[in-house]
Amino acid sequence: MVVLGNVVVALAIVSLVQTFVVRVHNVASGSMQETLGVRDRVLSSNLPYLNSGPQRGDIVIFGHGASWEDPVRTPDPNPVIAAVRIFGDVTGIGISNRTYTVKRVLGIPGDTVECCDAQGRLVVNGQSIDEPYIHRDLPFIAGGLDCASTPRSARCFPPITVPEGSYLVLGDHRSNSADSVSGCRGARDAVGCARLVPGARITGKVIAKAWPPGPVG
Repeated sequence: MVVLGNVVVALAIVSLVQTFVVRVHNVASGSMQETLGVRDRVLSSNLPYLNSGPQRGDIVIFGHGASWEDPVRTPDPNPVIAAVRIFGDVTGIGISNRTYTVKRVLGIPGDTVECCDAQGRLVVNGQSIDEPYIHRDLPFIAGGLDCASTPRSARCFPPITVPEGSYLVLGDHRSNSADSVSGCRGARDAVGCARLVPGARITGKVIAKAWPPGPVG
């Protein structure tokens, strides 16, 4: 009984650390290259968001189910796998009841985000922004393939106003990122096309690379 009690206490401590201090994640896709590489291991923390929400430019981790619209994955009927998932929820080791995705926040509640200006840059609240971290953006040729041409550049998307409690996220590898505006690219009407992330599903800010070790942009 003493051993079992120690195990329970240890798991509780691990759960608290994972929830509030630091969590380790594997990067599973190339959507954040070159900032984060495939198979990089990153550290995220919820501490930066205890008193305020994510800010523009933050790289965040958020959890979801099979799609971004689902809060968790469909329950597995196999009791062993179900138990393994619960263990993963508590410890951060192995599979869990959520899939985790990493993206960069470009729109916070109240922002209006669109693309593009005459130079092909993202526009937030009427101001063009420079994004030195972008890797392999979608094609854009001013006066040729741009937001006024037919067809439009796939880099372009109409104004999207981010509602309260949600965030607009994009990948740094823009031409290889399934993100908030994937369904809006090339469109002229933003109704129903955006896929935003509820703030409640953001589990933390990426604060460092665990392997290879180093800072993040």
